[in-house]
Amino acid sequence: VREYAEAAREMARRPDGGPPRWFAPLECGGGGERVPGAPTLLYLPGIDGVGLGLIRHHERLAKMFDMWCLHIPVQDRTTFQGLVEHVERTVKSESSRAPDRPVYLVGESVGACIALAVAARNRDVDLVLVLVNPGNFMKMSPRFGGAGQALSEVASGLLPSLMYLADILPKESIVWKMKMLRTASSFVNSRLHAVKAQTLVVASGNDELLPSRDEAERLRGTLKKCRVRHFRDNGHKILLEDGFDLVTTIKGAGDYRRSRQTDYVLDFLPLSDDELEKAIDRDRLLTFATDPVMLSTLPDGKIVRGLAGLPRAGPVLLVGYHMLMGFELGPLVTGVLRSTGIHIRGLAHPFMFNESSDQLIPDSSNYDLHRIMGAVPVTAVNFYKLLSEKQFVLLYPGGAREALHRKGEEYRLFWPEQSEFVRMASRFGATIIPFGVVGEDDICDMLLDYNDLMKLPFYDILDKKLNEEGLKLRTDSTGEIKNQDMHPVVLTPKMPGRFYFIFGEPIETKGREKELRDKEKAQHLYLHVKSEVESCIKYLKEKREEDPYRSILPRLLYQAAHGSDAEIPTFEP
Repeated sequence: VREYAEAAREMARRPDGGPPRWFAPLECGGGGERVPGAPTLLYLPGIDGVGLGLIRHHERLAKMFDMWCLHIPVQDRTTFQGLVEHVERTVKSESSRAPDRPVYLVGESVGACIALAVAARNRDVDLVLVLVNPGNFMKMSPRFGGAGQALSEVASGLLPSLMYLADILPKESIVWKMKMLRTASSFVNSRLHAVKAQTLVVASGNDELLPSRDEAERLRGTLKKCRVRHFRDNGHKILLEDGFDLVTTIKGAGDYRRSRQTDYVLDFLPLSDDELEKAIDRDRLLTFATDPVMLSTLPDGKIVRGLAGLPRAGPVLLVGYHMLMGFELGPLVTGVLRSTGIHIRGLAHPFMFNESSDQLIPDSSNYDLHRIMGAVPVTAVNFYKLLSEKQFVLLYPGGAREALHRKGEEYRLFWPEQSEFVRMASRFGATIIPFGVVGEDDICDMLLDYNDLMKLPFYDILDKKLNEEGLKLRTDSTGEIKNQDMHPVVLTPKMPGRFYFIFGEPIETKGREKELRDKEKAQHLYLHVKSEVESCIKYLKEKREEDPYRSILPRLLYQAAHGSDAEIPTFEP
C-alpha cells in the first residue's frame, strides 16, 4: 500500500484538470512476451481514480492482455454518466477492432459500478467483467452526503481503510468521489437485470469498508453468468495485498479466453512458480501421509523406481485407474512435473467446468487448481487438440463411475466395452502408457456410498440438482459405465498407508494409424491396454505386502533417523 500511495501521489501532483484518459502501465507486454491474440483489458480504478490499483499485477497481466488503465485527474469533475460514456466509447472501439475477442473490464468500487453500467448498456458486446469488492454503496454511511460539509469533518470521517486517500486527493475531491459512489450505486442497482456479461466477483472476507461478501452473493443471485471467489482473510485493498494474485484468480475461475468461446486447450497459460507451489501445498498433507512410491517400466520391460521409463517427448497418452475421489491426481501430476518437468494435462468431467456447479458445492473455488493445472473437459475435440499439440494427456476411461465407486469395488475398472481412444492416439502416433495406482484402502474406509445416500430422506432432490444441468457422458453406453453422475461419498479415515504408482511398458502407435483404423485391431489393442492396467494394479497390490514402510509409523521413524528429506525405501521392484 505504501508503494502504491507513493506512486499515486506522484501522479496526482501533476497539475491536470482533465479530462479522463487511458494509459498503458507497461510497454509492449513486458518486452514483447504477450501471448498471440491477447484480448484488451481496461482497468477502472476505485475512489482515488489514479489508475495504479493493479500495480502489483502489471507484469503478469501484460503478458496475457493488451492492458490499459483509466486515469481520472484529481481535479476532474466528470460525472458518473460521463465516465460510463467515456469507457463505453473505448469498449465499442476495441470490440470493433477485434470482434472475435472479448473486452475485459476490471473494476473496483466505483470502477465496478462503471463496468456494470457499461455492460447493461451494451448487451451485444462480448464483455468479461472482473469486479473487485463491488459493495452496495447505497448501504454506506451517509457521512459524506452533505454538500456543504466541512473539510475537517471529511478528514475525521474517513474510515481507516480510506486514510490513504487523504495523502493522494484533495479533500474537495474526496467529497466529490464519495457523493459519486451513491449516484453510481443507484444507477447500477436499477439496471442489474440488463447485465448479460460473463462476470467474476472477487470478494474480501475482511473488507472493513463494505459488506463485499454479502454483495457478491447478491450479484451471483441476480446476474445470469456470475462466478464468485471469496478471500476470507483479505481486506478492502485486496489488489495491493500480499498473497493475492489476480491472474491466478481469473485462470482458476476459468474466465480467461481469447475468443468468443473458451478454448481450454489453446487458452491455457503455463504455470507460474507460485501456482505450482500452491498446487503442491494443497496436497502437501496427503503427500506427507502417503509418501507416494513411483515406479516405471523401461522399454526392455525392466521395472525401476523413479520415472526413467516415461518418454520425454509427446504426444503421450497416460491411461489408468481412477482412485476413489481422485486422491491420486495431485501426487501424480505434481510429482511427475517436479521430477521430470513433464506437465500432464487431464481430461476431466465437465462438472468441474459447469457454472451451475458453483452454486452446488460448499467452496466454489474447489476445482480452480484443476483448471490452473491445465485440466480440460473430456470431449473428442479437446482430446484431438491436446494430442495435436504433442501434450502428455491423462485419461481415465472409467471416469466418475470409477472414482465414485461403491463399497467393495476398489481397484475394479469400469471401462466401456468398445475402444474410445486407440484410433485417436494412433492418428497422432501417440505413445500409450498404461498405469496403475493403489493405496486408497490404506487411508480410508467408505461409510456411505451412492446406494446408501439414495436411501436417505430428500437426497434424491440433491442428486437431481447435481446432475440435471450437467453434460451427460456416454449416453450411448449400457450398464454401469453409463452412470457418470456426480455424487458425494462419506469416508472415515484410518492410519495412513502408502500410495504406489507404476507406469507400464510404453505402447507405441506411431506408424500404425492405417492398421488401427480396423475396428477389430483397435479393439484388440484397447483390451491389451486394459489388461496392462489390471496387471499394474495386481502387481502393486502384491508387492506392497513386501514394503516394511507401508505404514506411516515406520516411515516417521526412518525420517527421524535419516532426516526429513531422505527418500524412504520400499520393496525391490
